[in-house]
Amino acid sequence: MYLVLLGAGRLADDAPATARWVGSAIFAVAAVYQLSPLKGACLRHCRTPVGSLFHYASYRGPARDLRVGMHHGLYCVGCCWGLMIVLVAVGAMNVPAMITLAGVILIEKIWRHGQAFSRAVGVSLLVVAALVPFVPALLPGLIGAPMSPM
Repeated sequence: MYLVLLGAGRLADDAPATARWVGSAIFAVAAVYQLSPLKGACLRHCRTPVGSLFHYASYRGPARDLRVGMHHGLYCVGCCWGLMIVLVAVGAMNVPAMITLAGVILIEKIWRHGQAFSRAVGVSLLVVAALVPFVPALLPGLIGAPMSPM
């Protein structure tokens, strides 16, 4: 992730017009994934942890805990990677953006209408993707900051 953020910073400094389109693509990819059946499948798995516990109880062998962690971890990554890439565009250390994304993830997972909410977030991300090339302020993570004199 550090290398991605380093590349994003260079892009913002060297080619700000390109950075807008990259930011738009980031939002579009996140939106398409939010609307995909794979996101829905991962979300269903994460919303029913008790069912997962029964499934994991059937695992045997010395690497059981590792297998359980990998299996569950892949579902968690499947639920959240699309939203996490948005942090590249809005800034990885953007506290309001992190709080907002954490809230979105929480609502998706615990609210009974979480999948519908997830789709609404996907549509919202598509709208942002369309606006980003014309409103660069939506990309604080990809707008080159002016150099401060030292």
